[in-house]
This record gives sequence, C-alpha cells and structure tokens, in this order.
Amino acid sequence: MVFHKVKSVKPLSDMRLCVEFDNFVIKTCDIKPLMDEWEILNDLKTPGLFQLVHVDANGYGIAWNDYLDLSCNELWDRGVIVRESP
Repeated sequence: MVFHKVKSVKPLSDMRLCVEFDNFVIKTCDIKPLMDEWEILNDLKTPGLFQLVHVDANGYGIAWNDYLDLSCNELWDRGVIVRESP
C-alpha cells in the first residue's frame, strides 16, 4: 500500500482543511460529509476544536486530540487538488 504522508495541515472556513502531502501536492478536504459517516467527528463542532488540527507522528494522518483523527490516505482520497507537485 502506498501512503500519501501529510507534510502540513491548516484549518479553513466551513469545516475544510488545506493539506500538503510529502509529494508537494496540496488538496482541500471538506470534513462535513465525513461527519455523516462517522458520528464521532461531530465533536469537531465544539467551538475552537477544529482549529487545533495538527499532523500526527510521521505524517500518517492528522489529529485534533487523542480520539479524533483521520488517516493520510483518507485525506488523499477525499481531497480536491489545489496544486499538483512542482
């Protein structure tokens, strides 16, 4: 399996993320549809929590806290390309 490791992540408005991968591709990922699939993600509506997003150890995903996270490949598969690799 190929992993599209995360280099950086920034929270955007309207529950979206800007994710840069280690191959320099940048994608935006809308988290709202995931909330319908995984009820636990509705906790991200807690004021201020969504802004705490960070890259987890070794870039294999992102996390907000100890129980809210998403894998790098989930972000890759659901993201929309903003910039291709140089």
